[in-house]
Amino acid sequence: MNNNQSAAPSSKKKRSQINPPVFYGSASLILAFVLFGTLFSEIAGGVFSDVQNWIVNTFGWYYLLVVAVFLVFSIGLAISNYGQIKLGPDHADPDYSYLSWFAMLFSAGMGIGLLFFGVAEPIMHFSDPPVGEGGTVEAARKAMSITFFHWGLHAWAIYAVVGMSLAYFGYRHNLPLTIRSSLYPLIGERIYGPIGNMVDIFAVLGTMFGVATSLGLGVLQVNAGLSYMFDVPQSVWVQVGLIAIITIFATASVVAGLDAGIKRLSELNLILAVGLLLFVLVAGPTLFLLQTMVQNTGLYLNEVVGKTFNLYAYDPGGAWIGGWTLFYWGWWIAWSPFVGMFIARVSRGRTIREFILGVLLVPVGFTFMWMTFFGGTAISMELGELAGVISGAVSENPPIAIFAMFEQLPWSMLASGVATLLVVTFFVTSSDSGSLVIDIITSGGHTNPPVHQRIFWAVTEGVVAAVLLLAGGLTALQTASIAGALPFTVIMLFICYGLWKGLHMEGIKRRAHEAVPPTPPVFSTRVQWQQRLKKLISHPKKEEVLSFMTSTVKPALEKVAQEIRVANTSADAEVRQEDKSVELRVKHGEEPDFIYGVYAAGHLKPTFAFPEFDAEGPDESKRYYRAEVYLAEGSQHYDIWGYVEEQVIGDVLSQYEKHMHFLYLAR
Repeated sequence: MNNNQSAAPSSKKKRSQINPPVFYGSASLILAFVLFGTLFSEIAGGVFSDVQNWIVNTFGWYYLLVVAVFLVFSIGLAISNYGQIKLGPDHADPDYSYLSWFAMLFSAGMGIGLLFFGVAEPIMHFSDPPVGEGGTVEAARKAMSITFFHWGLHAWAIYAVVGMSLAYFGYRHNLPLTIRSSLYPLIGERIYGPIGNMVDIFAVLGTMFGVATSLGLGVLQVNAGLSYMFDVPQSVWVQVGLIAIITIFATASVVAGLDAGIKRLSELNLILAVGLLLFVLVAGPTLFLLQTMVQNTGLYLNEVVGKTFNLYAYDPGGAWIGGWTLFYWGWWIAWSPFVGMFIARVSRGRTIREFILGVLLVPVGFTFMWMTFFGGTAISMELGELAGVISGAVSENPPIAIFAMFEQLPWSMLASGVATLLVVTFFVTSSDSGSLVIDIITSGGHTNPPVHQRIFWAVTEGVVAAVLLLAGGLTALQTASIAGALPFTVIMLFICYGLWKGLHMEGIKRRAHEAVPPTPPVFSTRVQWQQRLKKLISHPKKEEVLSFMTSTVKPALEKVAQEIRVANTSADAEVRQEDKSVELRVKHGEEPDFIYGVYAAGHLKPTFAFPEFDAEGPDESKRYYRAEVYLAEGSQHYDIWGYVEEQVIGDVLSQYEKHMHFLYLAR
């Protein structure tokens, strides 16, 4: 069945393995950045610091405002009538069960950042809060509240906006899985021109710097772990060497393929992360952690609105926000094409409401547990007999925070080894997945681009991470995220508007279908009651339905198409036939096409209505077929098998009349 909208690109575009303007444009800009950072590393460090200060002072208010818009927009769509619309055709079933889907969202919420900041961030806020005295019980409460805010709903609302837009336009309107597709309601076919290329280039740059930031943070922590366990010196050149070694592993994962490489590593990540989380819960102050988990969540919900718009304009914390909140917002925005595409690919068939609630709640719940158990354990030590031990280590070297905490727990060497291994596997999967997403964007939406292209982007990510470390370390990493995300925030606002406009058009179409009266008798043929009864009680085989489509449906659609062409209107009509479907497509220039198709849909006979008893899948003797009608938005769930030619034409005209009424309302 083919239920493509007029927005669908030509087959030539679909087969394209590379989009030259996006691929070479992105690669050239990244190369220029690498050369600047390598040849003029000291100058680059100063430039990065100046750029970060300028963005924070000039656009800090803008970052906070747009992220608030993304959160309100996501929640608004979830509770609106648009929440019932599926991310795919109306007849699409979810590709994964709730359990599998939740597990993948759960794994998407984990990353290098949780290991790097799980202990370091709460302790740094505890020791040096933006406002007030550090090292107190009140500072501990504020530290966890701020940490929850940075890792909570706002981050996943950013991902939800991009992922929802990609899934909606990709699976419901059959557009390429690239950021440009989100602008189709605004600029139409021009998404395949310079504007679309520019949008995708910004998405590539944002993703590149976001992933490189994660890789840079990861290698800082790997170096810290090796130093803790084996006295490996901590220096920028050791870290560059580690990036080179781990990038080789990431390249091997790319060559191994999706199932053999990233899938197995992701499963290992999940096992190690959950094991480490449970270890900290059991070995740490268990009752205290469970109590603070409940209290931290309540405090977050109570303060989320105030923190959303707090720039510390009246407080001395104004400079603090650039290194924390704005860095996070920039990091999440830079990561949004990457994470958004992942959650879009696993969410086909979900409703918008299911998608938003799942994306906002499932990963956030796990993240809150992680931050509470790791950060809460460290704060408990600081408030007890170990005051100054962890905070002192963190102030000297933030990447060592988690190892300083493990040192106070049993089996510290084992836990530190697992944490270091986990950072490495996260590094590999982040690089592999990031290179896949960038390659999909630079190949025009092709979901299975050649391996050598992914290798190129995986190596490039490692090089960019190394250059950032050479040109300024953590400050350069923060600046790369904040600066790389700035132009993409503008694109995301257009993404929101484009998505709303697309959903608004869907609402108009539904009202048009409801408003058009039934087909007048002159357009229909009376159906004898015997014919209706035979249709209701019969269970035709696949060959019978396919024969009906060839002998009756196709000639009926060709007559309608011929009449439209003869009428010399602005519309153009054509009929297509595939293995299991036949389709009439009427084109109205820049306006949405009218699509009326019939496909052979297989169903279990009532006697065999328990598919769980057929482990290998039911054979054809247990199936019957229906000639189901589908329109542009998917199956209409009614069967026209047994109709005569005039009845098929009458049904086509009835649906076409509704489509023309929709175009009238939409103009």
